[in-house]
This record gives sequence, structure tokens and C-alpha cells, in this order.
Amino acid sequence: MGSCGPRRQCWGLVLRVALVQAAWSAGVGQVRYSVPEEAKAGTVVGRLAQDLGLEAGDAEWRRLRLVSQGRGSSVEVSGASGALVVSSRLDREELCGKSAPCALRLEVLVERPLRVFHVELEVTDINDNAPFFPAARKNLSVSENSPPGSRFPLEGASDADVGANAQLSYTLSPSEHFSLDLQRSEEYRESLFLVLTKPLDRETVPVHRLVLTASDGGRPSLTGTMELVISVLDANDNAPQFNQSVYKVQLLENAAEGMLVVRVNATDEDEELNSEVTYTAINTFPPKGLNVFLLNPKTGEIRLTGALDFEDVRSYEIQIEATDKGTPPLSGHCKVVLEVLDVNDNAPEVWVTSLSVPVSEDAPPGTVVALLSVSDRDSGANGRVRCAVWPSSPFGLVSRFAGSYSLVLREALDRERVWEYEVEVRAEDGGSPPLRATRGVRVPVSDVNDNAPSFLQAVYTVLARENNAAGAELARVWARDPDEAGNGRVSYSLWEGGVGGASPSVGRRAASSYVSVDAESGRVWAVQPLDYEEVQVLQFEVRAVDAGDPPLCGNATVQVFVVDENDNAPALLPSSVGGGWGGSSVEAVPGSLWAWASWGAPAGQVVAKIRAVDADSGYNAWLRYEVWEPRGKGPFRVGLYSGEVTTARALEEADGPRQRLVIVVRDHGEPSRSATATLSVSLVEGGESSSSSSGSSSSSSSGVRPSWGAEVGAASASGASATNVWLVVAICAVSSLFLLALVLYGASRWAPRAAVLSGPGPATLVCASEVGSWSYSQRQSRSLCVAEGAGKSDLMVFSPNFPPPPGPAAKETQPEPPALLDTVSGPPFIASRPLLAHVSLVSLVSLVSPGSRAEWAGPAVGGCLSGA
Repeated sequence: MGSCGPRRQCWGLVLRVALVQAAWSAGVGQVRYSVPEEAKAGTVVGRLAQDLGLEAGDAEWRRLRLVSQGRGSSVEVSGASGALVVSSRLDREELCGKSAPCALRLEVLVERPLRVFHVELEVTDINDNAPFFPAARKNLSVSENSPPGSRFPLEGASDADVGANAQLSYTLSPSEHFSLDLQRSEEYRESLFLVLTKPLDRETVPVHRLVLTASDGGRPSLTGTMELVISVLDANDNAPQFNQSVYKVQLLENAAEGMLVVRVNATDEDEELNSEVTYTAINTFPPKGLNVFLLNPKTGEIRLTGALDFEDVRSYEIQIEATDKGTPPLSGHCKVVLEVLDVNDNAPEVWVTSLSVPVSEDAPPGTVVALLSVSDRDSGANGRVRCAVWPSSPFGLVSRFAGSYSLVLREALDRERVWEYEVEVRAEDGGSPPLRATRGVRVPVSDVNDNAPSFLQAVYTVLARENNAAGAELARVWARDPDEAGNGRVSYSLWEGGVGGASPSVGRRAASSYVSVDAESGRVWAVQPLDYEEVQVLQFEVRAVDAGDPPLCGNATVQVFVVDENDNAPALLPSSVGGGWGGSSVEAVPGSLWAWASWGAPAGQVVAKIRAVDADSGYNAWLRYEVWEPRGKGPFRVGLYSGEVTTARALEEADGPRQRLVIVVRDHGEPSRSATATLSVSLVEGGESSSSSSGSSSSSSSGVRPSWGAEVGAASASGASATNVWLVVAICAVSSLFLLALVLYGASRWAPRAAVLSGPGPATLVCASEVGSWSYSQRQSRSLCVAEGAGKSDLMVFSPNFPPPPGPAAKETQPEPPALLDTVSGPPFIASRPLLAHVSLVSLVSLVSPGSRAEWAGPAVGGCLSGA
């Protein structure tokens, strides 16, 4: 360091030494290998990772791979060991032709860290090609005056191999006149001459036939032969001579037709006709060059007359003969070598070698749809092709080997969403500029029965008026099946369902007895007219079945609500009993209705109750009662909705012994229907009223059955009332009875309202149908006890037309929550929306048979109506 001088000069020297070492390392960083052609796949060419200085096992971690293979695609790098191995067949003649040595330049990339190495792979030749001559027979003409030593050029054999395997030696069949002379050159091909060793005598031997044999230098040696037919001529002794024995020319493959390629020139020292030369192309290799080049026989110009294709022929050799016009004519020979240079003039080509369509929509991912073949006739970067598929789903490309791809299914298909795909395979080479090619593949999707028919609605609600005509269309259902052909052809059928609100006389009838469904159109039509009093709700299912194999089906529920029409007039109940407050009573005899009332009865006393029912529902069954005669201020009035006939004022003797009332019962339908009842009220003394009441009870129990009428209470309640009156009279006397009546009357006026329903039947379900009408039935009777005066109660109980539930009847007496009755006011059961209530009303009064003892629970006494 001390001899280096200043410190700055020393550091400069060190830096220069480092740069020289780095440059030396870059220069020697190339690795060379050698492999014989036709080596088997898997043959290890060399330990590439080790030769590049990588540690054992680092090749895969550091991602050692080939970057640009070019024509060396027949080798690859083993990921695990990092060795360079043969992956496919190596043919030196196919890779390099006659070039020697055949060296493939490879680029090796190490990604961790990033480094690039150059690897040169030499493919050595083996003797796998025999020599061959351009023709099996060669005709020569030799003048008999040719001096010994005359030389006649012969077309030598060619061998596709190189090196020693292409070193040819020639032998000639034994002859005393001819021998062979082979001249070799390092720059050009060897030249073979037939040498005349002894003068010829045409008159002795006019034709000489010899066999020329070519042998290569391989082990074992391979041979090829050609027959020489030599005709001995007489005449011209100077042959034309070319100024060059070999003409070398390079042409781009896109050279224009008609351009001048080369001009050959030969001279002849003879004179006159013997010096006039004509040019002839006697041999072209390959033979198709005869159609590509045109030789002018007079000028020796060679012009391009056809298209050149580097991918087809990379070089041409043309042997030209110059012949004079002497007798016999003499000739000279030369060779023209034309090398074709490549340009990127070939776009990639894509072929569909196999197509399997249509593809079933249930095909699993990975199904091969088509086999594709991709190639580019250019070489080098111009011939490297990249492929892609568009759209990228649901199909993809899988490379099987070089130039071969499979179009496979990547995702599940759905024919109902996409029934056909137009797939485009795109290929692009590596030229500059790149050339592209596309190939369209049409992939239809076949259907499977994977969709069941589906209705637009799960439940179809239909309103149908009663008394509709048979065959009338009630509804139309439609199910959609997106499948095609038979898989999507839907037929409809009726599933038996329930019949809601049927009367007990009708029973449970099948839905098919009311409606039918058209199998093709889904039209639901009535088989017979519907009767609301028979059926209120008709519910059934419609099944839609496709014609697939196996068939799939879907169901929809159809609810047909029968809308009531006002087709039934009110009907008076055919029952009658007697009884009343203070001895008032009612009696029905054929053709008339009778009731008794006591003089002095206070206002609001219940005299009788008219009972009527309407088979219709809702407003059509909502009844109101009016006094038709007499009009004006009579002593009696009728409850608008209860039908109770009560005293409008205290009865006096001036009212006469009898009052005749005509009561009209109307419904609220449109148009309204009505019925009339005639009530005769006899005014009697209190004792007579009791006797009449007893007689009425006896008459009723002895078998008198009225045709129609009204009632005030049950027969058993009438007998119990009479028995209680007699007990009170016996104990308290007549004066005490009058005082007790006044007390009870006042208590009934100011006591809290209470109403009780009692009857032998079970608890009744009162419900409104979904179309807003109320079910109503007269088939079950109930008892209504009202504690207050008549005319203020407007509670109306409807019994639905459903059959009673099975099991034992409910108990006669159950406690009734008073809040339910207290909230009922105004027109009975008028609602703006469907209502479902379960009402269970039980009488608080025990009913006993006539003559039996009855004990009252309290002092409140009111009119009690009971039905049979």
C-alpha cells in the first residue's frame, strides 16, 4: 500500500481490479452441455443447479426455470433436483438442418435473487440418415475426342447428418476408361468429377453404364447409389466455363415476384456455333424450386416467379448447365445457393380437432368440451404463441402439451339462465408487430329436468257468488316451468281438499263434486251451482306436473269463498209457549198467535217474543222487527232487533180486552225479504192470567203443536214460574205480592246488565268468513235471559253452519264473563274486518220441568226465551 502513492490512487487501483474481475465473471458465466439427438425423454443433460453454483435443494426454493426456450422446448428444468432433462424427442436435422454444430441457446432465470444465465445446449448428431442422390439415373455425353484427364462434374449425394456421419466417400464400378475425383472444401460442398482415364472409342463402346456408390462415415456406414449412363459423342472439344463455381444469394421470404435474384455467366473459347452458350437448370433442390425461380436460357438471369416461404423451404440449391451449340455440344456447370430469411408473415392458427356438444347443464366442472390445436409456422419469437379464452367463464383452457389445449368447463351451467355460449379462443404470437387469430366455438347447453313447476301464488283466493251457473269459470291458475320441451310442458290436476261450512245433511263431499280443473289451461270451473247455505268455503289443491323423466310437480292452494246472495226470506220458528210477568202469557194455535197480559202491567214488561231465522248470512240474515199494525201510539212495541214485544206504557182497562198486532220481520239484504206475524194479546186480571198460563202449558204439553208463533220462555221455565207464584201467594198474600213486584221492578231497572245464554248444546264457534259475511244457522237453539227491560237489548247470536264437534255435549251451566256481553251494543255483529270469537254463554237459571220445585238465584226476574 505504501508503494501505491497517495491513498486516492490506491483506491482507484482496487476499484479497477474489482471491475475487471466482475467482467471476467460475466464472460465466463455461460454453461455448455451436449446431448445426442433422439435421446429418450427424461435423459439428464446436466446438473444445471450445481453448475450454476446453487446449493443442493436451493433450485426449487430459488425458482430456477427456463425463461426463453425458443427451439429448445424439448428440454426442461427439473424443479426438485435442478437438473436439465430431455422432455420430448430431439431431432438434430429438424432443429438445425445442416448447421453444425447444432447449438440451442437457452436462458435460465433464478428469481431469488434475480439472475439470468445463458446455457448453450449442443445436440450432437447420430448416423440416422443414409446418403441419397438427386436422381437414380444420370445421363452423360462425352466426346470421343476428349483427352484423357477430361473431367465431368457429377451431382454428389447428400446426407442430412453432419460431421463424420455426413462425410461421404464415393466408389465407381470397375471401368478402364473412367475414375472418380472428389474435391473437398471447408467453405463449400464437395465437388465430384468423373475423370476420363483412357481415350474413348465410340465405334467400339458407344455407351458405358456405371454404378456410383456413396458411403457416409458413420458406424455402421450407410450407402446410396446412382446409375451413370455415358454416351460417347464426337465433336466439340471446348466446354463453356463459368466465372464462379458457386453463387450465394440471400432473400427475404416476402420478396416481390419478378425481382432479379442473380445472373450467372459462362464463356466458351470456341468460335461460332461452338461458342454460343445456352443456360439450363438441370437440378433444383428441393424440386419445388423449379416453380419458384425462372432461368433465362440466353442471359443467365434468375428471377423470382413464385412466393417464398421460410417455414416451408429455408434454402434452395440450383445447378445450372451452360451448353454450347457445337457438335457434339459441350457444357459447363455452376451452383446457385439461395438462403431464405424469415419474417413474421404467419398468424397463429387455431383448429378445433374435437367438439362434444351440446353440453348437459348438469355436467360437472372439468368436463372436456373441445380439443384445440394451435400452431404458428414462423420460427423463433415469431412462432411462440399465447392462448386465452373469452369470456373467461364458465369455460377455460388447459394446456395438454405444446400446441394442444382442452376447452374445459370451469363452472356449473344453468340452461334456464344461458342456453347457448359463443366461446372465442384467441391466439397471439411473439412477433413484432404480433399477429393474432381467433376461433369461435358454439356451445349449446342441453336441458335436464331440474326445475319443478312453480305457481305465481302459493294460495289463490277466489270469490264466487252463490247460484252461479254450472261450467262458469271461477279462476285460472298458471304454473311456470323454465325447462324446455317435455321438461317444461305442464299439466294440471285437482287434489281433493276440504269443504268448509257444509251443512250436516251434506257431509264431507269431495272438491271434485263442485269444481274441475282443465289439464292444459289450468282453468278452474264450477261443476254445479254453488249454494252458500250448503258450502261457504271450498279449499282444494291444484297440482302442476311436468312431462320430464322423472316428472317434477308443484302445488298451489285454491280457496273459493262463496259470497252469499239474499235468496232466503226470514222464517218464523214453529214453536210456542206461555208465560210472562204478572201472569201474562203467549199461546200459539193453528193460524194465530195468542198472548195474555195483566191489567196494570208496568211499561217495559215483556209480553211475548217473536222468533225468526234467515238461512242467509251477514246483512242478508240480520233481521229487524217492526209493528205494522196498529200504527201510532199503541200500548205495545217490539224490539227492533230482539223481537221482544213489551208494554209501551202501563196497561189500562181503556185499552180494551184484546189487542191485535201485525209484526213484520225484514232482513237487510238487497232487495229486502220479509215475513209477517199476527199476535193477539188478551188483557185479563192477574188470576186469569195465571190460569191461562197454566192452561196453555197443559195444552202445550198434551200434544198441541202450533204451525208458527212466538215464545217468551221455555216450557219448563213457564211451569217453574207458575209454581213460584203460587208459593209466594200462599206465603205472602196478595198485598205482599204487589209490594214484592214493585221492589223487583225497581231492582231490575237499576241493577247491572247481565245476559246469559244457556242451552243443551256445546259451546258454539261464531266466526266471520274471509269475504266479510257472517255464518248463521237456525239448527241449534239457545236461551237468552235479559235482566233489563225489553227493547234495549240488541245482542244477536249466530250459530255457524259448521257441524258440531264430536264428543259429549257441554254442560248446561257454565259461568259467563259479563264483560263480553257488556261490550256488545248497536247493530249485532257488524264488523269491518273478519272476526273470530268463541262465545260460550250459559244460563244462570236452572230450568226445571213443570210442577217441580225451582229456586231462584236472586231477585232479578226477566223474560227468558228458550228453544226446543
